[in-house]
Amino acid sequence: MTAVALVIVLVALFAAVAGQVLLKKAMESSHSAAGFRSRAVIVPFAIGIALMTLQFFLNLGLLQRYDLSFIYPFQGLSVIIITFAAAITLREKLTFQVIAGSVLISVGVALVSFT
Repeated sequence: MTAVALVIVLVALFAAVAGQVLLKKAMESSHSAAGFRSRAVIVPFAIGIALMTLQFFLNLGLLQRYDLSFIYPFQGLSVIIITFAAAITLREKLTFQVIAGSVLISVGVALVSFT
């Protein structure tokens, strides 16, 4: 794997994580009286969709050059990153079960990728 490919994988990973967090933030903000017409909903929603779209096309480009079994373990890291990003930005509660489950999922994805 080249340094450029690693950067593209990491950008795709963080675009997916940021997109998910922003979409969650938008949906939480949609409970106000203005609903989906509120700027507090439209801006994070649009940016979240843009980031998820960026991640989709970056993954397509990566799939052109690398095996899925090589790319997929990096996507398994998103579970851990999303868990901590949600705790930091959305103030979601981190329990032992959430942390342990995230770690186990990531270890499982890594183990599958090595076979």
